[in-house]
Amino acid sequence: MPFSHHSHSGQFCLHAKDDLEAIVQTAISKGMGTLVLTEHMPRDQETDLYPEEIEAGSTTDSLFKTFDDYYIEAKRLQSSYSLQIDILVGVETDWIRPSSEQLIGNLIEKYSFDTLIGSVHHVHGIPTDFDRETYERARAVSGGTDEMLYADYYDAQLKMLEAVKPPIVGHFDVIRLLSDDPNASMKKHDVVWNRIFRNLSFISSYGGMLEINTAALRKGMDEPYPQGEVCQEFLKMNGAFVLSDDSHGVGQVGFGFTRAVEFMEGIGVRTLIVLQRGLMTRDARFRGVFGRPVRVPDLQKKHTFFQAPGTAANSRP
Repeated sequence: MPFSHHSHSGQFCLHAKDDLEAIVQTAISKGMGTLVLTEHMPRDQETDLYPEEIEAGSTTDSLFKTFDDYYIEAKRLQSSYSLQIDILVGVETDWIRPSSEQLIGNLIEKYSFDTLIGSVHHVHGIPTDFDRETYERARAVSGGTDEMLYADYYDAQLKMLEAVKPPIVGHFDVIRLLSDDPNASMKKHDVVWNRIFRNLSFISSYGGMLEINTAALRKGMDEPYPQGEVCQEFLKMNGAFVLSDDSHGVGQVGFGFTRAVEFMEGIGVRTLIVLQRGLMTRDARFRGVFGRPVRVPDLQKKHTFFQAPGTAANSRP
């Protein structure tokens, strides 16, 4: 059955659309067997509010209240639709600064998550995938080139990986989204590729998984996150992958999965992991959740369930 390990809703995320229940119902209508709910973690500093949050009158306190509401609704949906779809309740974390480690730890302690996505959306405390203006600000702080910003991004990512050890690493190379050439090979910059290799090695060492995230396709890029060359390097390390649409509304549920299957076949990804709830445990922090291997060639027989019409791209992943 189809599945996705990364999703958002307009009910709890201002740059998304549609209620969370509508996201679940759409996944069911597309024949999905597993859907992982992963709303963004709250941020604890007012300077980290995004423009749409400021415009809506959000505060850090209201972000925490919104996340509480999300968790309650997600658990309700998990129970209500349990006979139709396996819903896992998770969170997408955001590493902004070293103090993010404590905030993430507090969330894991407070909520009984089924899994966690570890992402980096900021470098030097500046958003790097929100819009071109903020990307350029972060790039200027790094020294003025994409290569320099990439290097700083992967250094920040390593700090997140070491501190959090996320079961799923979110959109590994999202830093390329707003760069001058998002489709360019990372191998041409040794200072960048060496950091990518280092981070992949660390992810493999603790058993983390990369998500093949089709949001990049709806943003107009040639390949999902991560690029094929990154996936192939991770394969050499016996790394594992999950599949995600990173949907931000019902129109994006299952978007690009046909192309994703073709992409995986082309680069040699033969197996995906699907997280499920059950008796076994993959990560001691998230008890009762394990990974089931699925062969990509078998997926292709059913990949029409994953197909979704194109939608207008958000500026964010």
